[in-house]
Amino acid sequence: MKQTSNDNAANRTSYVGEVYSVGEKKVKSAVLDELPPEWAALHRDGYIHIHDLDAYGKTYNCLTFDFLREFPYRQFDGLTDTAKIIRLFGYIKTLFADMGNEQSGGMAFANFDNDIAAVYKNLGVQDNAQNREITAACIADLILWCNNTHTRMGQTSYYVTLNIGLANSEFARFIAYSVIDEFEKLGAIVFKPNIVFKVAQGVNRFETDNNFDLFQKALLCTAKKMIPTYLLCDCSQDKEVSPEKLSVMGCRTRVVADMFGEQTAIGRGNIANVSINLPRLALEINRDFSNETADEKIERLKRKWTKIADIVTEILIDRYNKVCSHDCSDFPVNCKRQMWCVNVQNMQDVFKHGTLSIGFIGLSETIELITEKRFYADNQTYTLALDFVKFMRDYCDGQCKKQNLNFSLLATSGELISGRFIEIDKSLFSCGANILEKGFYTNSFHVNVDSGISAREKLKKEGPFHALSNGGSISYIELNEAPIGNDEGLRELVEEGISAGVRYLGINFPLDSCNGCNISGVFDICPVCGSNDVTHIRRVSGYLEILDGFTNGKKNEAKTRTSN
Repeated sequence: MKQTSNDNAANRTSYVGEVYSVGEKKVKSAVLDELPPEWAALHRDGYIHIHDLDAYGKTYNCLTFDFLREFPYRQFDGLTDTAKIIRLFGYIKTLFADMGNEQSGGMAFANFDNDIAAVYKNLGVQDNAQNREITAACIADLILWCNNTHTRMGQTSYYVTLNIGLANSEFARFIAYSVIDEFEKLGAIVFKPNIVFKVAQGVNRFETDNNFDLFQKALLCTAKKMIPTYLLCDCSQDKEVSPEKLSVMGCRTRVVADMFGEQTAIGRGNIANVSINLPRLALEINRDFSNETADEKIERLKRKWTKIADIVTEILIDRYNKVCSHDCSDFPVNCKRQMWCVNVQNMQDVFKHGTLSIGFIGLSETIELITEKRFYADNQTYTLALDFVKFMRDYCDGQCKKQNLNFSLLATSGELISGRFIEIDKSLFSCGANILEKGFYTNSFHVNVDSGISAREKLKKEGPFHALSNGGSISYIELNEAPIGNDEGLRELVEEGISAGVRYLGINFPLDSCNGCNISGVFDICPVCGSNDVTHIRRVSGYLEILDGFTNGKKNEAKTRTSN
């Protein structure tokens, strides 16, 4: 299907999708009309963005499955091993489709390799050559389903993340190996699902670790296809949590601490998130208080941000209360599948384990507007930036205690809002023209994509922000071309990330694929067959997608990226 430029790079055109989009816009407008005018104005005027507005009060955002807790083993009674394997992977695809249409965001396995191996063991499936061959074929089929199926809302792929790497048995190791191997063999044009390799000392990080070979295979696949990405379980913020309990959902979502239970991502998710447009606040301060010092402006920034964050908190609580007011019958798939950490009965008892996230975008532009320097330019400016993010995190921690709910600070990816916010701001401000003219705001706390600083320095600068962004964060390293075969070089970047405190790491490079002869590289015209029918694959925010479908803001960002 044709790739279109729209609000979501994962969309493809279809009749059902077109009808859905018309209805979605009307629903969003109706939701805003029903909210208190001050709340709606903040969204419409571009001070904030209420994510998944059409789902407001109807459903939650994302979930890491508690896959084993209520697995329906009886459905497999009396089947042969072959039938059990095929039905299991059919069950997983149905699970993704059903859950993906009952929630608004991503779905994840925290330990896909170990979970599948555990199900095989409990079903009595033998570990033999025939069953391994069938399993590998089913994994390839699942990958193709995730990549090619766009039936969510009639147009969108399902946001699926498979976390692997901690395999604790030989068959689990085979599952992890096959996920990487089958994904790699399917070629450049297959770029979903998101696969996350969990790096952990004593498991796979070093040559003496049992799964080091899986880590090497993952790195070699990343060098070709940008996937897997890497969850660095030994970083400062996560090293006290068991790696099995950690997970990435979607492009970066992190759920760990729980006021009502154990520290784990399994069976838990994000309920809702709202992002604040930081550059807007700085633009207003520069316009109204141009003669003040940078320190004075930062204090104004904190006050302005707090005023908006107080309203965002009200919005998140309102959304939480509304989704909790539903009966469990309003979530029939959740009731049937039971993927949360507690049984889906009283919805407040379920959703209290989720998070409410306050997000932010454009830290770099904000600090540059206030100080006239990029935040990574010198220690004083960097300290200002770090202090401000700590201020936001302290606020979120305070709301946890005040509201008795799991608030968190999210380093927002900003696929849509990187362009939406700046387009609104361009219509309102003449100051800060250089920042506004580039056509996008920088993700979360990221160093500017055209910084040109070294990979090591970028990780060193961004690392401390990960510890503050407990709702989710990622750092990218940008390369000029695929580092094919250079697993050692990528492993060094992983080690640099761990040392710097980076939680989640991705490797970016241009990946172009000829639709005629399937060769991949970096080109607009195929160097082999001369065709200009080329698919350009890039990382949009966390997932890989086709460049043609990027939002305008992300297209502008992609053109600006330089290597580290």
